Amino acid sequence: MIQIEIYEEFEKWLSDILENNDMPENTAAFNFNLYEESAEEHLYSIQLVAAGEFDPDDSEGNWACDEIWSCEENIFTVDISDEESTDKDHAFELFREMCAEYLECGQYKGVLLGVKAVGIGFIDGEIDVIYNADKE
Repeated sequence: MIQIEIYEEFEKWLSDILENNDMPENTAAFNFNLYEESAEEHLYSIQLVAAGEFDPDDSEGNWACDEIWSCEENIFTVDISDEESTDKDHAFELFREMCAEYLECGQYKGVLLGVKAVGIGFIDGEIDVIYNADKE
C-alpha cells in the first residue's frame, strides 16, 4: 500500500525532473534504477534514466544499459528502517507501487508513457517492465 507522505515527495521529485529536462528524441524507454545505499541503515534510492533502445524479449533488461540520458545525482532516497520489512524486496515493491501510481496519475505521466516501455529494477538485477506500449 502506498504511503502518501513518501509518494507525495516522490511525485514532486519525479515531476520536477520531467518538467525541467528535455528528453532525447531517440528515447525508446525509461528505466528507474534502484540502489541499495545502505543495508545497515535501510536506505534505498531511485534514479531515472532514458534508454535508446527497448527489447521486449530481453528478460535481463540489458536494453536499460543503453543509457542516453540520466538524472545523474538527482536521486530520491527512502529510509525504510521504521517499516516492518526492511529488505530489498520490500524497497522494490515500495518504489514499484510509487512508479505505477505516477504512471496512472502523475502530472507528467505523458512523458513516460510516450515511449515504448518503462521499467524498474535494482542495477544488479533484472528489470520489471511496468509499462509496455505494445501491450496497452
